Amino acid sequence: MATFKISFVVVLVCCASTALQAADLYVSTTGSDTNPGTVQAPLASIDGARQAIASQGLAGQEPVTVHVADGVYYLPETVVFTAKDSGKKEGSVVYRAQNEGRAILSGGSKLKLSWTPWRDGIYQAKTPAGLKIDQVFVNGQNQRMARYPNYDPAKKASPYQGFAADAFAIERAKTWQDPTGGYIHAMHRAGWGGYHYRITGKDSTGAVTYEGGWQNNRRMGMHKDHRMVENIFEELDAPGEWYHNAETSTLYYLPAPNVDLANTQVEVVRLAHLIEFNGSQQAPVQFIRLEGFTIRHAARTFMDCKEPLLRSDWAIYRGGAIVLNGTQEISILDCEFDQVGGNAIFVNHYNRGVLVQGCHIHDTGASGVCFVGDPNAVRDPLFEYGQKNDLATIDRTPGPKTNNYPAESAVADSLIHGVGRVERQPAGVLIEMAAKITVSDCSIYDTARAGINIGDGAWGGHVIQRCDVFDTVLETHDHGSFNSWGRDRYWRSDHLTASQQAVDADPKLPFLDAIHTTVIRDSRWRCEHGWDIDLDDGSSNYDIYNNLMLCGGLKLREGFRRQAWNNVIVDNGLSSHVWFQNSHDQVTGNIMARAYTPLIRNNVTVDGLVDKNFYYQSDQAQLDKNAAKYGWDGESLSGDPMFVDPENGDFSVQDASPALKIGFKNFPMDQFGVKKSSLKALALTPSFLPKSGRRAKPVAAPMPLVKVWLGAVVQDLTGNQFSAFGVSKDEAGVVMSQIPDHSVAARSGLKPGDLIQGLADQRITNTQQLFIALTRLQAETIKLTLVRNQQTLELSVKPAVTVHLETANASADFKTLLPQATIGGKVSTNIGTLNDPVQVLTDRKLGKGYGPVFGNATANGAYKLDLGEVKPIAAVNSWSYRMGPARVSQKFTLYASRAETDPGWDLKKCTPLATIVTGTLPDTYAATSVRAADGGSLGKFRWIIWRTSPVSAQGGGENTSFQELGVQTH
Repeated sequence: MATFKISFVVVLVCCASTALQAADLYVSTTGSDTNPGTVQAPLASIDGARQAIASQGLAGQEPVTVHVADGVYYLPETVVFTAKDSGKKEGSVVYRAQNEGRAILSGGSKLKLSWTPWRDGIYQAKTPAGLKIDQVFVNGQNQRMARYPNYDPAKKASPYQGFAADAFAIERAKTWQDPTGGYIHAMHRAGWGGYHYRITGKDSTGAVTYEGGWQNNRRMGMHKDHRMVENIFEELDAPGEWYHNAETSTLYYLPAPNVDLANTQVEVVRLAHLIEFNGSQQAPVQFIRLEGFTIRHAARTFMDCKEPLLRSDWAIYRGGAIVLNGTQEISILDCEFDQVGGNAIFVNHYNRGVLVQGCHIHDTGASGVCFVGDPNAVRDPLFEYGQKNDLATIDRTPGPKTNNYPAESAVADSLIHGVGRVERQPAGVLIEMAAKITVSDCSIYDTARAGINIGDGAWGGHVIQRCDVFDTVLETHDHGSFNSWGRDRYWRSDHLTASQQAVDADPKLPFLDAIHTTVIRDSRWRCEHGWDIDLDDGSSNYDIYNNLMLCGGLKLREGFRRQAWNNVIVDNGLSSHVWFQNSHDQVTGNIMARAYTPLIRNNVTVDGLVDKNFYYQSDQAQLDKNAAKYGWDGESLSGDPMFVDPENGDFSVQDASPALKIGFKNFPMDQFGVKKSSLKALALTPSFLPKSGRRAKPVAAPMPLVKVWLGAVVQDLTGNQFSAFGVSKDEAGVVMSQIPDHSVAARSGLKPGDLIQGLADQRITNTQQLFIALTRLQAETIKLTLVRNQQTLELSVKPAVTVHLETANASADFKTLLPQATIGGKVSTNIGTLNDPVQVLTDRKLGKGYGPVFGNATANGAYKLDLGEVKPIAAVNSWSYRMGPARVSQKFTLYASRAETDPGWDLKKCTPLATIVTGTLPDTYAATSVRAADGGSLGKFRWIIWRTSPVSAQGGGENTSFQELGVQTH
C-alpha cells in the first residue's frame, strides 16, 4: 500500500518552488461572488473562492492562497471540496484568515427578532415560518433548551450537571401538555457513556413514549437516577433557557438579568457539516490547507449516532463540523472550533497525511477529533460485546483487508477541552480502525469520558507524546484519561479459556490486528474518576514510558505485550486485572506509591513480569509478602523517592534518591501539553495534590483484615476494580478472591473471580453487607446471585460453618449464648491493650467497661487463646459491651491452629474459620458464636486467634470492647 509522510511539528507556509507563479484571491463579507476576487473587488464566500479557483483552472497548476477578511460568513450550505479542487505537493491551495480567529465560518443564521414580555420574566418573539431550531446562541453563547432538572454549572462532575430519577415519570409528565419533540438524556446504567431518546408523546396511561437509545454499543438500559429531559415548554423556568414552538413560530426565552434583549444578537444553527472534503483513495482531495478560521454553529447530531464501532462501547455518527473523506495531505491549522454541536473534525475512511495543528477545540457536543476507518477493512469484524469469533476458523492474515482507513496523520500542538457537552461517550481524540496516528503536544481536559480513546487494536502504530490530559471521565465511570480496548479477532468474552487456549497454540494471534506497537510517552495524566491510563479488554502491543500519572494509576486488563517502564505513578500504582498467562507484559523500573492489586489473576507465569520497581507507600515487608505470594517484585525497593518539588509538579528525583538504584531515569517535567503561545496562555494544568487534597508521607499501610467465607477469601471492590467484572460502581459486589481446592466454596461450584451480588434475594454490594446478612440468616441452603465472565448466574451453597448472633441489655438476659458454658485458657495479644488485663476475657463474667481493648487507630490487633491441648471445637464464642455507640459491634476473622507449640502471629500457618461483622447493634451486650452447620465439630485445635479490625472511624478507628472469649467442646 502507498505511504505518506508528514511533518508533525512545523508546517511551512511559504511556496515550495520559486519557479511556480502564485495566485491570490480575496474574500470579504462586503464582497460578491460575481467579483474577480481581487483586493479591490473581493469575493463573498469560501465556496465562491473555491468555484473561482476551479473556473480559472488554478488548482494543481500553481500555489493559490485565498485571503479571508474578518467577519462572520453564514454558510447557506455545506462547502464541499472534491478532487478537482486539489492542490499539489509543489503548490497547495490555502484558505487563510487574514487575522487568526476573526474570520468566522458559521453553519447558522442570524435572526432579527422583536421581543415582547410573555410571563414570569419570559419573553417571546415570532420566528420565520418553517424554521426549525436546535440551538440558540445569544451574543455568541449557546443557551439551553428548557430542561428538568435545571443546569447547575457548579456540578461539573455530576451527570448532565443536574439529574433526577423522576425526569420523565408519569407524575412529572402530567404537567406537560404535549412533550412531543422533547428529548430524554440518560446515562448508561453502568456509567459507560449515555443514551438519547426523542419523545414521541404520551400513551393512554399518561406515560411518556419515546424512541432512541442506539447511541451506546453496550445496550443495557438507562441508569435509574441519572436522567434529564429537555425541550419541554413547561420546564422553561431558569435564566438562559429557551423553547421554540415550531407550530406557532414562536421563540420563548428567559434572559439572564444582565441581558438586554433590545441589543442582543440571536443566532440559530442550521448545518451539521460546515465543510466536507469528499474524495476517494483513487481520486483523493489533496494539498488543501485551512488556516486561522473560527468554526461555529454546527448542529447537534446525537440522534444520528447509531453505528456501532466494532465491539468497543461506542456508537458513532460519521460527521462533524469538518468532515474528511478520501484525502491526502489536508491540513487544518490554527482554527478555533467554538461550541459545535457534534464532533469538531471527523476523519472518515481513507485519509493519509491529515494534520490538525495549533487548533483550539472547545465545548463540543461530541468529540474533538475522530479518526475512524471502515469496518469492511477489518478481518472478521464483530459488533457487539457478546459476539464471539470461532478462533479455529478466523482469517489469520495479519493487518487490514483494504486501505479504507485513516493513517499517518496527526493532531499536534492543540488545546482541546469542554468535550461532550451533549453526548456522554466522547473523547478529545478518538482513534478507531486506524493506523499510525500521532497525538503530540496537546492539552486535553474537561471531558465527560476519555481524553484520548483508542477503540481497538486495528492497527496500532499510534504515538501519544508530550500531552497533558486531565479532568476526564467527569460524568461517567470505568474509563481513563487514556482509554483503549482491544476486542480484536483473537478476543472473546470467555477470554480466560477460549482466547488463552488459542493464543497458547498460536502466540501471534493477538498481533494479527495490533500489528504495530502503540507508544504512550512523555505525557502527564490525571483522572480522579477512573485510571490515568486504562488499557481495557484485550489491549495489546503497547510501550508506555516516561509518563507522569498523578492520580488514577495504570490499569492493565487482559492483553499481550504491554511494557511499562520509567513512569512515575503518584498516590496510586498498577491495577492488574484478569491477566493472561504468558502475556509477556512487563512493568519494571517505575516509581509507584503502592504495590499492585492483582484481580482475577489467571495464574500468571514469570512471563508476566512486575519487578525492579520503587514503592513509597508500601514497605519492604509488604513487598516481600507479595513476592512470596505472586512471584513479583522480588527485586523491587521501597522508601522515600525524594521527589524534587512535588507540590509544584516536579516529580523528578534528587541525585541521592534510592529510586535510582532500580534504574529509574529522570525525564522532563516541563514539556507536557500545548506549546503554541496563545493557546498555552489559555490552557489549564492539573492539580498536583492527591485526590484527598493532602499528600501522605511515605508510610506503610496497615494490612487489611482478611475476610473468609465458605473456606475462601473474599474481598470488596475498591477504587475502579468494578471495571474488571463489567458492573457499575453502584452495583459493586463481593469478590471470591482465593478459593482452596477442598473448600466448601470450591465444592459448591464457586470459582475465583466470581462476584457475589445477591444473598437469599438480598442485594449485596460489599463484604460488610454480606457478613451482616450472614449473622441474621439461618438457613441450611443459601441462594447466591453472582457475576461470572460478565454474565449473571444463580448458585446454591450449603455453608459448613454458621454464625449466630444474640444481643441483650443485661448480662443475665442471654438465653442461648451463656459465658458460663464456655471453657477458657491463657489469653495473649500481639499488641498491647488498654484498660483491663487480658485475663478477664476468660473469667466467664461480662463486665461493663472497655475490657482489654486495643487503642484507637490500631488496625491489626489480635487476641490468642491457648487451650493447653488439642480439643474438638464445637463453637467459638465472643461477647462485647456497648462502651460508646460503636464498641459493642464486632468485626474480626477467626483462625485456629492445632500446632503443639505457639504458632506466633503468622496467620498463614493457621486455619481460617470464619469472619464476623455484626454491623451496628442497638443493645448493651452482643454475643456471637461460630459453629459447625451440622452441629458437629469445627475441627480439633489448640490455638484460637481473633484477628480484629476497628468497628468505627472515630478517633482513627475504635475497637470492640470485648468482655469474654471462649470455646465450647464436644
